[in-house]
Amino acid sequence: MSETVESVSALIIQKLLENPKVPRDIDGNCKIMEDLAFDSLAVMNFVMEVEDTLDVSVPLDKLADIRTINDLAACIVALKNKG
Repeated sequence: MSETVESVSALIIQKLLENPKVPRDIDGNCKIMEDLAFDSLAVMNFVMEVEDTLDVSVPLDKLADIRTINDLAACIVALKNKG
């Protein structure tokens, strides 16, 4: 089964909604740091959680380009399709 950006984005949003501090009205276009008020440590911890769930490793240099939930999903899909 190959993941799509939409399916990975939905999974990321589902994981985010497990945190009561995250706004309820998030979508794939939400900016992780600005809209969700995540600091860099929270982003790293969250990405590690997603990596564990999806069995993928996001290189640190790729994280610099990730702004939105969809950016993270697209990065993960690209990594999984490459490997």
